[in-house]
Amino acid sequence: MTPDKPDDELHAPPAVQPPQDDADESARKFLASHDAVADEAGVPEPATPQRPSRKAAWLAMGAVALALGLIWLAPGVNNRASNGITVTGTTSSADEAAAANQGEPDDAVAEGKPAPLQYTLKDMNGVDVKLASFKGKVIVLNFWATWCGPCRAEIPSLVALQKQYSKDLVVLGVSVDDPIEKLKPYASEMKMNYPVLVGNGREDVQDAYGPLWGIPVSVFIDRNGKIAKKHSGIASHEQFEQEIKSLL
Repeated sequence: MTPDKPDDELHAPPAVQPPQDDADESARKFLASHDAVADEAGVPEPATPQRPSRKAAWLAMGAVALALGLIWLAPGVNNRASNGITVTGTTSSADEAAAANQGEPDDAVAEGKPAPLQYTLKDMNGVDVKLASFKGKVIVLNFWATWCGPCRAEIPSLVALQKQYSKDLVVLGVSVDDPIEKLKPYASEMKMNYPVLVGNGREDVQDAYGPLWGIPVSVFIDRNGKIAKKHSGIASHEQFEQEIKSLL
């Protein structure tokens, strides 16, 4: 005798499970036919995205920096907003902007390590400059470019500090990607009284002091050739002088 069952169970259709093997085989046949059609039609495989080259990355950052530089330096306008900081193009306003910049988290990783001073770079006059020849002095290695507005804002402070502490300090300005013909007129305009070095094409040097997520970047090296501080972004006159005086 059949036991009594609830009405919903008596009238519910039996559950049917799809044949997994047949479904998988149908899917495989469909994909195979799709690939064959694509091959006959000459449809190319999706391209694997390539990492941008270093030059392309610098050019992209250069476009951003140029736009910021035009905002900072355009004549006839007194106040400029940069990340919420009012900038007028004067040294004091640049210092205010610098005070808000604390650098990159990776900067602290470099502190206390031996500075890679084994490199030789050309200066803007084509003369070889050995970084190791300045060991025994306080070195400020400043990575910059002519198109960089914040870099331009820093230069007057570097010029003044090089003059003030000339016996114990050497500032080295490493232009990251400028052609040499741009450096001489720019250095003359800015009255740069310290060596201007050609970093264009010297990724080895940039990597040794990197990572350089942008510019300006300043590396403070003590008399013994160790990195005392690395600072990414604009620095104020007071910040530069404080770090330099602590190493004298």
